[in-house]
Amino acid sequence: MLAPQLKQWESEGQYLKTVLFQHKVFCKDVGNPAAPPDRTLLLLHGFPESSFSFHKVVEGLAKLFDRVVLFDFPGYGLSDKPLANYTYSLFEQADVALQVWKERGVTGGHVLSHDMGDSVHTELVARHVSGLLPAWLSAGFKSFTFTNGNMVLDLAQLRLGQKALLGAAGPLFSRLFANWSSFNFTVQSAQGNDRLTQEDAELMWANVQLQDGHRMNHLVIQYLKDRMRFEKTRWLPSLSLVKEPVHICWGDADAVSPAKVARHLKEHVCPRAADADAGRGAFLPAERPGRLARECGRVLQRGVRAQRSGGGSRLDAGRCRFSRRGCTVCSSTWWAIKGNRCHA
Repeated sequence: MLAPQLKQWESEGQYLKTVLFQHKVFCKDVGNPAAPPDRTLLLLHGFPESSFSFHKVVEGLAKLFDRVVLFDFPGYGLSDKPLANYTYSLFEQADVALQVWKERGVTGGHVLSHDMGDSVHTELVARHVSGLLPAWLSAGFKSFTFTNGNMVLDLAQLRLGQKALLGAAGPLFSRLFANWSSFNFTVQSAQGNDRLTQEDAELMWANVQLQDGHRMNHLVIQYLKDRMRFEKTRWLPSLSLVKEPVHICWGDADAVSPAKVARHLKEHVCPRAADADAGRGAFLPAERPGRLARECGRVLQRGVRAQRSGGGSRLDAGRCRFSRRGCTVCSSTWWAIKGNRCHA
């Protein structure tokens, strides 16, 4: 039986059937379905989460955009969790994202992702820069915003449980540790602080358990193998070629995807990316919803203004005006400022 909060979440959305895989996918479309692409925000959730992870931040984001579209990937939350006819690869998950958006009549928008969603996001970026997006997405992507995720595996600090799930004994490990105490320990150790409340963790667990999803973590985590194969040859090079605004909004208390991942992205992959300090946290949509909405809203709106004026996501000249919290002009934090250049 669904928890009251999850039941309410479900009642506000709808189910779609993917044409390619014939799996049922849960989707929420908040706001005006006729909103133009530059006023539309597309959200991609992480592992082992679901669209419900955004439930605290949707309201804040909906004040910044006329439309917010989010859904549960297959294998997560309220969507189907197939054991056959699906491999949970990032390529398949990207296909599902596109199918959901097509069904909802989306022709373009801003994309914001978290954790595993970052990896799906980078595959969409690769198709974008290669000119391989479908014709119906005629307005394209307006900006790309990434929050904490394993985007640079060499710098990630995977938990022991994650490594075990990826190994040959993954199916056995998945069954043996399919319980609340193991799940809670893994989630709490990943975030590196105590910002995720017990209720948040319990609701995440309730979502994972649907359709026995807690017994198939060894399947859904396989996306990390895709990162191992394609990160350096496809996804990071593609990100470096993006002309639209790119934003990196990172919580600095993530034990798995630490702040050095964000620094590497900014310094070696996408130097022009605008940054936002999301405070301490790892599961930002649940832990820091107000801060995430405020900071992402700031950089997203900067991107909208820059694109409308024909510019990039930040200026190449100017000086930061320093305060205790960073630059009062562009809100960059001290660790992200290089050479005193303003990141506005």
